[in-house]
Amino acid sequence: MALFKPASTPWLLAHELRLTWRGAMAGRKRGAVGSIIAFSVLGVMILIGGVFLALGMRGHEVPVQPLSITIAALALAVILTLMLSTALAGAADALYVRGDLDLLFSSPLSPRKVLFVRALGLAVSALLWFLVPAVLLLTPSIVLGHPAWASVFVVLIAAALAAAGVGLLLAMALFALIGPRRTRTVAQVMAALIGAAFFLASQYRNLMGEKASESLFARIALDAKEGRITLPPMADLPLRAALGQPLPLLALVAIGAGIFLLSAWTLGRRFADAAAATQGAETRKAAKGPGRAFAAGAFRATLRKELRLMGRDAALLSQVLLRVLYMLPLALVLARNAAEQPAWMLAGGAAGVAFLAGQVAGSLIWITVSAEDTPDLLALSPTPVSVLNRAKLAAALIPVGLLLVVPVAVMAWFQPMAGFWTAVGSGLTAWAAGMIGIWRQKPGKRADFRRRRASSFLAALGELAVTMLLGAATALAVAGWLAWAPLPLIVAGALMMALRRTEEQIAAALRAAAVS
Repeated sequence: MALFKPASTPWLLAHELRLTWRGAMAGRKRGAVGSIIAFSVLGVMILIGGVFLALGMRGHEVPVQPLSITIAALALAVILTLMLSTALAGAADALYVRGDLDLLFSSPLSPRKVLFVRALGLAVSALLWFLVPAVLLLTPSIVLGHPAWASVFVVLIAAALAAAGVGLLLAMALFALIGPRRTRTVAQVMAALIGAAFFLASQYRNLMGEKASESLFARIALDAKEGRITLPPMADLPLRAALGQPLPLLALVAIGAGIFLLSAWTLGRRFADAAAATQGAETRKAAKGPGRAFAAGAFRATLRKELRLMGRDAALLSQVLLRVLYMLPLALVLARNAAEQPAWMLAGGAAGVAFLAGQVAGSLIWITVSAEDTPDLLALSPTPVSVLNRAKLAAALIPVGLLLVVPVAVMAWFQPMAGFWTAVGSGLTAWAAGMIGIWRQKPGKRADFRRRRASSFLAALGELAVTMLLGAATALAVAGWLAWAPLPLIVAGALMMALRRTEEQIAAALRAAAVS
């Protein structure tokens, strides 16, 4: 920050990046040291790979042919998809979460400059995840005879600018279509869907079947290699730009910069108005108060409250949706195998369903228990803690049950006993993860949902071990080896007893955490 003139664009951009880094490192007990070490090791590995690439490509040029054109276009499409996911989530955060635009607009800074830097920060955040590995991978080749490959960095910058611009445009379009209250949730969910698009594409073999996927990919590779594939106009633009050809490179830069400037400057004022309208809508919503009467009884009131909060939590919805998307290929594989294979062939899939059920339940119980916004108020209420915990556990298990309906129903349709044991194992795994979350709860903030594992290492390790053991027991039961299924159950039960805490011990641990 001291290197730049105060209130200048680089000064504001450095501030934006510093806030992004703080947000990424928040909630880690050991600060950024562990992350820096991990990234350093990964960077060294990429650099070593770059050295081997440089030695292998020394004296060779990348040919501009259908196969290389297809690879370059697909690579850029994947990068743009992931960048857009990051930019859209960042745009929702800048519009709804930060809540600092009013303060910045009241300062001597130009509002147009503030909005431009905020948009530029989105582009830089999306860019760094790809630019740093690209620099480490390609620098040896650039030094050893391929200086034109430095154009890849320019292509990545243009892609980041385009992704940031499209992310802002999508955020503003959502605001105009569905209003300020729903835009944040929908934007987070869309970011999760866009980010998972590459995963779903990589699972095309499982989604469409082995024969279809092999014939499709084999046909594309063969046609591209032999030059029979019909490429759309301008398909070679990414490859030629990456190889340093001036006109294609200038064209990509013009496209990326044009999209970015259109969103940052043309929609800048609307972006600010949307932020103000969002804060006003939240204030009016809070002032309006509840629209329904309280449920009868503390259990039902707590259950309803937790379900409503989960429905409003955009980060939680996006993370759970990602797990659902990861379960989709597994469910389709189970459907095909259940119709064609004996029950023992379903054991691995059943274990995977049970394990994912435990992971989702563990995430939801963290939200309902450890991330409780008013723990002091609940502690002073006349309702017993056991009743509140049961309501929170029920709120965490209800969504898990809904997620399990499709895979379990499909399996039960073809193999009733396999579906039965999968339902039992998944339910037991979800319940065990929920109980561990209650016993080993540790106060946290909902904003730290993605970093929740740093709050209780013992609970995370115990939950992982128990869910794996119960998943193994489910697999053994589905395979028909019922005599062996109790063994992992016994070990999981012993771990559960070791992790168990009474209500008095939980209260004492919470008091100790509050003091520290």
